[in-house]
Amino acid sequence: MNTFEYFSVKNVKEACTLLSEYGEEAKLLAGGQALLNLMRERLVSPSFIVDIKGLSDFDYIRYDEETGLRIGALTTHRSLEKSDVVREKFAMLAEMEMTLASVAIRNWGTVGGNLCHADPASDLAPSLMALGAEVTLTGVDGERVLNLNDFFVDYFETKLRSDEVLTEIHVPIRGLGGGAYMKFAARATDLPVVGVATYIVLDRENRDVCKDIRIVMGSVGPRPLRSKRAEDILRGQAITDKGIEEAARLSSIDAQPVTDINGSEEFKREIVKVLVKRTIRKAVGRARTL
Repeated sequence: MNTFEYFSVKNVKEACTLLSEYGEEAKLLAGGQALLNLMRERLVSPSFIVDIKGLSDFDYIRYDEETGLRIGALTTHRSLEKSDVVREKFAMLAEMEMTLASVAIRNWGTVGGNLCHADPASDLAPSLMALGAEVTLTGVDGERVLNLNDFFVDYFETKLRSDEVLTEIHVPIRGLGGGAYMKFAARATDLPVVGVATYIVLDRENRDVCKDIRIVMGSVGPRPLRSKRAEDILRGQAITDKGIEEAARLSSIDAQPVTDINGSEEFKREIVKVLVKRTIRKAVGRARTL
């Protein structure tokens, strides 16, 4: 590794000021598991490290029946996995976390750091996108809120400005809904070859009708991808096997996989079909129990 100057900040304002001053030469350190690996491989060589791990004000999980779930950016994956309110109200998040890497990594890695790393093979991002999550970005000029669907740009690239810190994730209440995340991987805790998160809201008067739905695919494009054509096929319609099959077909077409050591493009598209069908059925089953 190259030498660098290290700052352990006392508050987010100090972090934003340092980031604004040093620009692209500075990197934030939260959990550090992604950053340190990149530095070790000499893929990045920051001159300044701004350590925010000690900012305990951003380590929290809060739930309100009206406003929904709020997660501090420095909350660990393990905390999200073990949270009683997450398990009860957002079971798909807790289940997803159980398959995210190892317990050791989940004990240290942060939710905000995972999102800002913007690995297209993330388990977390598709799950939060399916839930309609928003992120709060704090910079020297104040805060702004982005829907997570608009946060990711490309491989390992987001709309986070050079002076900004992701400080909170907000999952709003969406109604009579249920969700599911599933992935295909060599081992249960590996990064997904294909991952799919589905969240569905049912009509209150007729629970056979889909009021709203989000289908998000991971690891099959430069960023997590929604299949809006598949969603449109089901939204406002009675949920049938034929509709689910068509949604899976359209999702497979909307995916952007590439052939690599994990499999061919065609193979990954077939996995998308399988996971879309399975997650829709599981999400519907959960929504019907509410």
